[in-house]
Amino acid sequence: MTAPAEPGATKKQWLAVFGSLLGAFMAILDISITNASLKDIQGGLSATLDEGSWISTAYLIAEIIVIPLTGFLSRVFSLKKYLLWNTAAFIASSILCGFAPNLVAMIFFRILQGFSGGVLIPLAITIVMTHLPRRQQPIGMTLFGLAVTFAPCIGPTVGGWLTVNYGWPYIFYINLFPGLLLIAILYYALAETPLQTDLLKHADWWGIGFMAAALGSLTVVLEEGVRDDWFGSSLIVTLTFVCVFAFAAVIVRELTAKNPFINLRLLTRRNFLLTTLMGTIFGYGIFGSLYMLPYFLASIQKLDAEQIGQIMMWQGIPQFFILPFIPFLVKRFDARVLLGVGLLLFGTSWMANSHVTQDWAKDQFFWTQILRALGQPFFITPLTTIAYFGIEPSEIGSAAGLSNMMRNLGGSIGIGTLGALLNHQYHLHFTRLAESTSAFSIGVQEQLHDRAALFAAGSPVLGKQEALASIFQSLNQQALVMSFGDCFLWMGFLFYFGAFLLIFTKGSGGAVPASAGAH
Repeated sequence: MTAPAEPGATKKQWLAVFGSLLGAFMAILDISITNASLKDIQGGLSATLDEGSWISTAYLIAEIIVIPLTGFLSRVFSLKKYLLWNTAAFIASSILCGFAPNLVAMIFFRILQGFSGGVLIPLAITIVMTHLPRRQQPIGMTLFGLAVTFAPCIGPTVGGWLTVNYGWPYIFYINLFPGLLLIAILYYALAETPLQTDLLKHADWWGIGFMAAALGSLTVVLEEGVRDDWFGSSLIVTLTFVCVFAFAAVIVRELTAKNPFINLRLLTRRNFLLTTLMGTIFGYGIFGSLYMLPYFLASIQKLDAEQIGQIMMWQGIPQFFILPFIPFLVKRFDARVLLGVGLLLFGTSWMANSHVTQDWAKDQFFWTQILRALGQPFFITPLTTIAYFGIEPSEIGSAAGLSNMMRNLGGSIGIGTLGALLNHQYHLHFTRLAESTSAFSIGVQEQLHDRAALFAAGSPVLGKQEALASIFQSLNQQALVMSFGDCFLWMGFLFYFGAFLLIFTKGSGGAVPASAGAH
């Protein structure tokens, strides 16, 4: 006798899922929406380039700190109330960012925005896993995948367009309408649950404090290390010591505490550990691309915010044509195969970019952007299917917090290490090019003669100086382009390594595990 079919989710449950995904989309969008507009924001706030970098860093630090806390705090304050209050805080802080009179105020409001927005990301997974039956969870996770991968890709495009056409404050004001819609949806669709404030008495405050110190200091080190000459800066040295000590304290505390706020023992499960590493690589690639490509297009091609956004959008748009098929594929193929396809497509796109030249612009980046866009939909749903295989329903919140934290942390690691690698390779290539460019060689003499004649304008001495300067500029640009190629090659190898890790994961079939689907 066949078992009765599992009932599908109600319209109210689907509405709750849609609302949570809208919140996650908004929060992730705000990580990258300022990327293409930082120069305009810096100008509006009279900030230097180094000071202006904190506009992005402040948001990311706050978001990374709060993500692992959301599982615990949503139990304390009830899922519905916690989401509603944080959504309201996200809207308010977004509006305040648009009105910020100076850099200090902007950084403060961005921290508030990050603390409230970070809550919306892992709780979207929690709602998908607790409001949808097992057979419909691949659909929910596919939609979550759209939010996670499409939002950062479209962020620079939306931000650049709003900045050019309306002014930079509108990249923050844009959160108002969807934020109010989100509040209405969550208020209607989520069930009331009782507060559990007694949990605060037994909360793992030491663990929470150590984790906040560890993540905050690590993010600052990674984001600011390149600009502050790494360990040549006393601030970076101090924060590195804080980071190492705090992470060691977190590990000891969470493995020995009676009621740890986050279950690090989940990392002893092979699938969860390996997929967490792959998720970190995924965050590295997504946010690394949002750092590297705009930097290349601005520094080599001298494009403005809107032009950069028009190129970047091709990493997002094609996903709409692939995502509808992901739930169908997850049910019929081993999730490891699908995830492997995504990792290999992403890695191959970066390998192709490693052949970059100074002539690359929209047309040359188009197909590699398409290749990444085709690979991205194969990440989140298969990754979650493998990661949550065998995890108890009570641990889904901790698992979601850990995996989302590591993905965002991967993005921060990506920006920091890619910046350092780019700087190191630039100096290496420039030195080698300069050594091979002898002022006495026939080729260089011909270049000097031709350029001096071009720049002379009646003054041979001035013409020769201009010719030397132009040759120096050519060497400088060529060294920078070669450095970008090295960074792209490194990212390609990293994604191939992620595909290699799949060999060691356990198969989970073609569906989300039953343990993840309990209501």
